[in-house]
Amino acid sequence: MSGGQVHGRQRADDVLRMYRLARTGGSRELLRWVSGRAEGWAGLLDADGGILHGATRATDGIDTGTTARNGTGTGAGAGARSETGTGTGAGTGTRTAPVARTATGTGAADTDAAVRAGGATGTPATGGAAWAVEAAALAADGAKELASLGARSFSFDRGPHTVLLFPLDGPPDTAAPLLAVVAPRPLPEGLATLVSDVAVPLAMCWAAETVERTRRRVDLAESRNREAVLHLLMTGQLSIAHQVAGALKPELPDPVRVCVVECPVGRRDEVARVCAEISGGRSWIVRCPVYARHLILVVPAGPDAADPPVGRRVADVVDECVVGASEDVPLSDTATGYRQAFHALPVARGLPTRHARFGSAPEAALVVGAAGAQWADALLNPLLTHVPRRSHDPGSQELTATLSSWLAFSSHATQHLKIHRNTLAARLRLISELLGLDLNRLADQAALDLALRIRATPTAPRTPAPPRTPTTPQTPQAPQAPQVPEAPQPPLARRLDALDNVLRGPAVREWAVHQLRPLAGAGASRSTSDPRTTLRVWLDCEAQLAGTAAVLGMSVPGARKRLTRLESVLQRSLLQAPSARYDLWLAFRALEIAEEPGEPF
Repeated sequence: MSGGQVHGRQRADDVLRMYRLARTGGSRELLRWVSGRAEGWAGLLDADGGILHGATRATDGIDTGTTARNGTGTGAGAGARSETGTGTGAGTGTRTAPVARTATGTGAADTDAAVRAGGATGTPATGGAAWAVEAAALAADGAKELASLGARSFSFDRGPHTVLLFPLDGPPDTAAPLLAVVAPRPLPEGLATLVSDVAVPLAMCWAAETVERTRRRVDLAESRNREAVLHLLMTGQLSIAHQVAGALKPELPDPVRVCVVECPVGRRDEVARVCAEISGGRSWIVRCPVYARHLILVVPAGPDAADPPVGRRVADVVDECVVGASEDVPLSDTATGYRQAFHALPVARGLPTRHARFGSAPEAALVVGAAGAQWADALLNPLLTHVPRRSHDPGSQELTATLSSWLAFSSHATQHLKIHRNTLAARLRLISELLGLDLNRLADQAALDLALRIRATPTAPRTPAPPRTPTTPQTPQAPQAPQVPEAPQPPLARRLDALDNVLRGPAVREWAVHQLRPLAGAGASRSTSDPRTTLRVWLDCEAQLAGTAAVLGMSVPGARKRLTRLESVLQRSLLQAPSARYDLWLAFRALEIAEEPGEPF
């Protein structure tokens, strides 16, 4: 076989190798392979010389491709390599394959070792960390020179290196990147031809990857927009939610049913597509910003509801999927629907159907009456009327949203609000100062949660009573009085005195009985194993597992298991936010007031 035929065969094998790598590894694998063939550096640059991708010699000696473990390696490129002999392949001619370099300890196999050892200098042979930086700088200089010359391709020598620059093809309205190869002299045989050939599959890979990056950005933008619409719905800002949702599909339904779908690990995107297909594109599907496995579905209810329900069909179709569904609620009560769906999840986990709907239960904000609405307005007034001292400080609306998110999601509010944990802590300190409440106390948390829910409920009754009278609750100012740490009950009783008046109502007492009714008969004794006692101790310990376990005389895992069982009994979430701890604290407090008036909780 003549030399021309050999080179033609080798070039054909190289081209096959290029397209295989393009299909399996994309531009990064192609660049890594080219850098190995050049025994140097290969990368993609923009017109200004910025490095888009860069690769040095492959760590297995030459290539990331085929390796022949025994005998002589042959194949496309020098990537067909022999562990025990010499390698021959397209583009190497009769020259000894570069694997011989590896055998002497000067090949790319020593590159990582040199870098790990902290080598700050190097050559293509030793692969020091500084070599990659130097090669990238040479390529950047060449890209700028090429732009100034207005040439199609360019090569130059600098020191012991040669730089080859070749522009990739791209759409007319898009700036295509440059392929740059930095290699030591003398250049490996056929390198210029190799660079010319690889430009075509590399351009195809770059175009496909650019489209994929654009698609991901569009998907992320749509996901964030849907998340923003849900956030507006949860905070009761319906008009703005409709405006933002107008550019997306479908239209916001009313009334709605909210479903929380707990997806198998790593399959949330797949489940989202299934939900869209099952609902026929009529549901709002939002990736939960707090829990990585959760999807939130806002589906049409009432006459437009699907039959069977979307949540049940999702649980049937997707294995290991758990779905909690709310009652039918007005669109303005989306936040209530979300809480109901979340509380249905623990119940669904214990059912063979993996689907549960929130049991019929009244909302506390609906039973407090006009007195409760006035109390909520008075309690939150310092927060709602707050004017920041500086323009970039959070205002009342931002602080209210922060408080609502923190009460619902605890420390996960940073993910919900997209803020740093230090920002969250600073806002909570300011809120605590404005309201005069201790946000570390479950009692104060429950009061604030109820007040926010009352204000977020459009149907909450309000009377035109003057907001400031001698009988107006002064809850926010109460904590300013001196407090004695050893006896916190008196100041707490004063803070909750106005709330106690709200909880004395017969409708609230009936609501409290309904909340705790599942505990009746679950254990009549007053021992520590009694569910009611366990729940009461947990609430007394500020809903902290460690303190609960200590009081009950058991381990923390034991206390967690007991509370997990109570989740199934109550059909409410206790350990995972949003938790039912606020409602349960209010229920116990309401019953205690009815049975023993005047005794602090």
